Amino acid sequence: MKLDTDIRNDVQNELQWDPSVESRGISVNVQEGIVTLFGNVPHFADKYSAEKVAKRVVGVRAIANDITVNIPVPGKRSDTDIAMAAANALKWNASLGQCDIKAVVSDGCISLSGYVAYGYQVNVAEAAVRYLLGVTAILNNITIKPSVKMVDVKQKIEDAFQRQARLDAKDIDVGLNDNKVTLKGFVSSWREKDDAARAAWAAPGVCKVENQLLVSF
Repeated sequence: MKLDTDIRNDVQNELQWDPSVESRGISVNVQEGIVTLFGNVPHFADKYSAEKVAKRVVGVRAIANDITVNIPVPGKRSDTDIAMAAANALKWNASLGQCDIKAVVSDGCISLSGYVAYGYQVNVAEAAVRYLLGVTAILNNITIKPSVKMVDVKQKIEDAFQRQARLDAKDIDVGLNDNKVTLKGFVSSWREKDDAARAAWAAPGVCKVENQLLVSF
């Protein structure tokens, strides 16, 4: 098992290595494999990307993202400007089709609400507005309203696990209760944990995925 000091160094080096993150204002603490990110970044996208980068590091068991978004004057936008940009971003995204999604902006925080047919569209909507200038946070309250019934969903999810080369599914248990899928068991990396959740969300009729998978090294 890696030492906390080694994990901390690896996370810091990975943040500095990845050009998608403005890492100069980010600090890292590690305790028993649990990484805490804190400090200041100029854009919400940097806060999101920093967490994504930290997940790639071997030995990371969990992440607390306490980074503050402190937008510099040249990057500031009015709530009206952000709302207009968000509405256009959602409207022009092909994956959202006829989805009924609304964006409300207050102090740079975008609140998304409305209805979609598939779980993956919830993430698509959030990604569509994540990189807009002036955004300080995102609250995703979109509801999934499936247009099809759940038929053999458990087997379809397990089959999807088997098809994906990056996912070792032998220690993953899929639970099903109404439209909710619960994933339990162990995976060997954060990537496998995220891949498992994405595969479950892709199943028709799924309204919620509770990812209880533990990262085991």
